[in-house]
Amino acid sequence: MALRTAGSGKVSRDAVHHPLFARFYARISVNAETKMGMAGVRDRMLAGLSGRVIEIGAGNGLNFAHYPSAVSEVVAIEPERLLRTLAVESALRAEVPVDVVPGAAEALPVKSEAFDAVVLSLVLCSVRDVPRALGEVRRVLRPGGVVRFFEHGRGGGRAMLLTQRALDRTVWPLVSGGCHVARDPLGSLRTAGFELGPVRRVMMPENGPALPSSYCVLGTAWRPQ
Repeated sequence: MALRTAGSGKVSRDAVHHPLFARFYARISVNAETKMGMAGVRDRMLAGLSGRVIEIGAGNGLNFAHYPSAVSEVVAIEPERLLRTLAVESALRAEVPVDVVPGAAEALPVKSEAFDAVVLSLVLCSVRDVPRALGEVRRVLRPGGVVRFFEHGRGGGRAMLLTQRALDRTVWPLVSGGCHVARDPLGSLRTAGFELGPVRRVMMPENGPALPSSYCVLGTAWRPQ
């Protein structure tokens, strides 16, 4: 499997370019580890994984410290240059081998059926083409392989849903790096042909005000045999 790592000196044209948002995300995500309980969410999402894993939209690499030792390799795809640079730094501190690679969710630079697990962590909200991205997830995951996900999307009552849809049509994607708050990650996984397993609904922040981006799902899905 041919990969070009971010440290190889051969960085492909960036599929995503949101430098201002990337700097903002890098700061708030580190604070969220303790103040919003994200470290515990990452532990639950990744517990029990083993073998070869591909993480799509790795951001600044905060998941890397939470992979269990049974994971033999993580290929981490990150399209945004600044976040990818930070992910490389996180990979150097990880206890499992992590290869950080430029690329887009809709065209993963890896072979088919090459991975035992796929990790999706706050990424489906911002990909340009969700069905195509999940088609790529099916392609690279072996039959019977597992998807672990933590995603945010639509939630709350009718008033909140109307607010989310209005934000998606106007300012939210512009100021949030292409993020959308009214998408339906569970419905998208079902439509893409994945079998859903246990799903837990999580509010972020857990004890704070309900924001348009607060409605999260943490769970497992499988590619059918």
